[in-house]
Amino acid sequence: MSEWMRVCPLEEIPRLGSRVVQTEKGDIAVFRNGSDEVFALRDRCPHKGGPLSQGIVFERRVTCPLHGWTVQLDSGRTRVLTVAYE
Repeated sequence: MSEWMRVCPLEEIPRLGSRVVQTEKGDIAVFRNGSDEVFALRDRCPHKGGPLSQGIVFERRVTCPLHGWTVQLDSGRTRVLTVAYE
C-alpha cells in the first residue's frame, strides 16, 4: 500500500514506540523506530491477536507482548524466535 494519511507530527510518536489510530476497519498501530522510520500495521499480531502497539520496537521489528513473536514492520511478516535451553 502506498497511500499514507497524516495522523500526527513525527514527534508525537515516541522513538521505539507507537501510537494507535482508530479506523472503521479496526485499529492501526503507527510505529517509529530508532532511525525515525515510520511504519503502520494492524494493531493485532497475526498469531493470537495481541496488541502490537504494546510490543517492543527494535530495528524494523516489533515483538508481540503476548507470546514473543516478532513482526517485520515493513512487511507484516512474522518470525518466531526460539530459545535453546541447556
